[in-house]
Amino acid sequence: MKTLLFVIVISLCCIACNATKPNRTISQINSEVNSSENDTIRIENDSLEYEVLIIEPGFNSWLLSTAKPEGYYSQQYLETKNYIYVVEWNNRVRMPSRFDPNLYELTIDYRPDIDYGYEVNYKMYNYFIYFQIKYNQKLSGAFPRI
Repeated sequence: MKTLLFVIVISLCCIACNATKPNRTISQINSEVNSSENDTIRIENDSLEYEVLIIEPGFNSWLLSTAKPEGYYSQQYLETKNYIYVVEWNNRVRMPSRFDPNLYELTIDYRPDIDYGYEVNYKMYNYFIYFQIKYNQKLSGAFPRI
C-alpha cells in the first residue's frame, strides 16, 4: 500500500481563477493543452512510497526562469519552510467557508520525519512560492520573496 505524499491537483485552482474566459479559437485551445502538458511535474519514489504531482500551467516555465536554482537553498531550509506551508495549506483545506475551496482542495501528507530528498523539497517549496505569488495568498506571516 502506497502512502501518498500528496496529491496536489491544482488544475482546478486554475479553473477557479479563470472563471470567465473569452471565446478562444481551436488553435489557442490546442496551444493551451500542449503548454499544460509540459507544466505537469511528476516525481515518484517507490522505495519511499510517495508520489508528487503538480499540475499548474505556467509553473514549470516559472521554475526554470524565475526560481532560485537547485542548490541555492539547503535541504534543511526547504524542509522547514515546506512544513510551515503544508500546515497552513491543510488548515485552509479544512476551512472551506473561510478560504476558497477551489484553491485549497486536498490536504497534503508531508511528514517531517521522512527524508523526501532535495528534489521533492525544492519543487514543493517553489510551488508554494509560485502559488502565493500567482494567487496573491500568504501561507506564512510574510509575502514570499524570490
